[in-house]
Amino acid sequence: MSDKSGHGYRFGNFLLNGHSQVCVPTGIGHDNRRDVYQDRRAYVWDNTGDTATLRIDHRRVVDAESWGRHGH
Repeated sequence: MSDKSGHGYRFGNFLLNGHSQVCVPTGIGHDNRRDVYQDRRAYVWDNTGDTATLRIDHRRVVDAESWGRHGH
């Protein structure tokens, strides 16, 4: 998962079934079926407008989520 500024997060061994969702908080926490924490001490994405793009192997885009000024 990455943004245009070069911030990124690489999932470890994580399986997400089709039509499923997962929350990827920036902070520190324990991963579970609903939350996969990035374990960062500072926020990466904020409310000023950003888009996180999820890709699978070979850089194929699977999903993107926008928020803030240019998102929803």
